[in-house]
Amino acid sequence: MRYMVVSGVMALVLAGCTPPVPDSGAGQGAGFESYSDYLARRSAEKRRAELQGRQVTVLPPKGDAGTAGSGGQGGQTQSAGVPGSGTGASGAGAGTRPDHVGLSDEQDFEAVKRRETIESDKERLARQRAQYKVIPPSALPPRPGSVGPNIVEYALSTTNNVGEPLYRRSALFAQSRYRRNCAKYPSPDKAQEDFLRRGGPKKDPLGLDPDGDGFACSWDPRPFRMVKARR
Repeated sequence: MRYMVVSGVMALVLAGCTPPVPDSGAGQGAGFESYSDYLARRSAEKRRAELQGRQVTVLPPKGDAGTAGSGGQGGQTQSAGVPGSGTGASGAGAGTRPDHVGLSDEQDFEAVKRRETIESDKERLARQRAQYKVIPPSALPPRPGSVGPNIVEYALSTTNNVGEPLYRRSALFAQSRYRRNCAKYPSPDKAQEDFLRRGGPKKDPLGLDPDGDGFACSWDPRPFRMVKARR
């Protein structure tokens, strides 16, 4: 029991002699900032300096009497470089605004006036006119005969209306064959090409033209005729 009392007294004495550790996080006294806040502020100021193209001095944490540098200032001077000047960070060259890296200043009258003249404009226009070429249109190459039937030529060679019969067809299972065989083609144009390739319009071995108008699977020649009429 006596040992425990002595140990408790010694612990109290040591606790009273130990200095308090300052809190480095949020909640410190007025005029101070945490180290993480200092790093965030320093990064933001450096980024702003890079965009503005000027030198900036990043101050040490608030409340810290500077230890680095002369005169106790402790500041760090960083040069962001002026775009196009060839110093600091690599410049964007002529034609860009110094306060916005990579942005063109072609809309800035004063900036353009400093580097462009009437004579330079004339020279640039002359170079552009020398490079300008007019390519006349040429005739389309002839369509090879091995390609197959030309439905455009066929449409322009016909004059009958859709549904107007010109050729004799068998009525035996006409509609059922028509629906079954036309469903095999991805479009009426493909059906008409195959219809002509197989001997149409006079012959119709697959029953693609049951009414005998010469047009297979609801294919319509009128759009092609209208284009020719407008020309």
